[in-house]
Order: sequence, then C-alpha cells, then structure tokens
Amino acid sequence: QVQVVESGGGSVQPGESLRLSCVASGDIPACMGWFRQAPGKPREGVAAICSGNPMDSNISRGRFTISQDNAKNTLHLQMNSLKVQDTATYYCAASQWQWAYLRDDLYNAWGQGTQVTVSV
Repeated sequence: QVQVVESGGGSVQPGESLRLSCVASGDIPACMGWFRQAPGKPREGVAAICSGNPMDSNISRGRFTISQDNAKNTLHLQMNSLKVQDTATYYCAASQWQWAYLRDDLYNAWGQGTQVTVSV
C-alpha cells in the first residue's frame, strides 16, 4: 500500500513562487502527479511524471516545473509566476498504472492536500 505525504504550500502574492514536495512510501509508483481543487470547482490535473516521463497541463505549462528524484519516490512541483487563480488545495497522488498521467481516476493513493493561496 503506497502512502503519499505532501509538504510545502502557503500564502504568497501574485508573481511569487512556491515549491511543493511529495514523498511516496511503500512500493515505488509508476506514476506520480499533482492535482488541485479550488472550492466549488472540479479537481484538475496539474502535472505528472510516469516512468520518468513528465506531462504538463495547460495549468503548468510555462510556469510550473515537475521533477522527480532518482529514487522516483519523491516528487516536486516548482510553481513560478503564481496567479490568484492558482489558489487551491494541491494534492499529490501515486498510481501503479504506467499511463495514468493526468487521469485522476487511475490514481489510488492520495495525500492529504496542501493549501496554496495567492492573493494581493
């Protein structure tokens, strides 16, 4: 059973940066990804890495960078040029499906979430 724990997050102003990290314990997952959910909105995929191959979304492209350490059980999300609309709870997730990428229904291990608030 894989368990996932996030760290990072916080409150920043627009244009600033944050770095999220996530550690998966147990079996090394095939995929690890970042998702987010704002109040009243559906969960959306931010970025993911499967078998070392990253996938961005329209959210992350150009501003966020996903990376994974060599042990493949630690995931990072460097978020730059944050916007007010990036405010959400960010979740790290792990999957044993090698093609899960941004399909949240294929992830079976989720962290508790970490809050990111971007405000003036």
